[in-house]
Amino acid sequence: MKVFGIAGYSGSGKTTLLEKLIPVLTARGLKVSVIKHAHHGFDIDRPGKDSYRHREAGAAEVLLSCHDRWALMHERRDEGEVTLAELLARLAPCDLVLIEGFKQEPVPKLEVYRPENGKPPLFTERSDIVAIATDAELATHLPTLPLNDVGAIADFVMTTLELQERPC
Repeated sequence: MKVFGIAGYSGSGKTTLLEKLIPVLTARGLKVSVIKHAHHGFDIDRPGKDSYRHREAGAAEVLLSCHDRWALMHERRDEGEVTLAELLARLAPCDLVLIEGFKQEPVPKLEVYRPENGKPPLFTERSDIVAIATDAELATHLPTLPLNDVGAIADFVMTTLELQERPC
């Protein structure tokens, strides 16, 4: 599996870019998965539901399944934060795993940069940022891609990771 990150500050448009990029990559015949890092706790379950009650009772893992999808909830309890390597090991094989968040992980990344956020660019501090998606003029030696040109961004990701288009 090839891994490529999308980095940027909150509100920069990372999720919106991924939402547009995934269908372009899958239309090129790639099987794509996503790992999203949440800075705050989250829950995909609701109090009172059977699976919630199982977790609250102490189950280490609860797997929910229906005809459309399945989800595995793993309680870390006192284990500390999970690593990207641990998460990648849990994924089914695919061509490309897109990572949203995990800024500190040393994987190639595209920075989504919007100066109106009032934050400095990350590429000046991170050597693993290999390109920037922005509509701003930036002084950099890195490739700069138009933020709304999803085709160009998909081309860049595929070229960088040496991924080949496959007939669907």
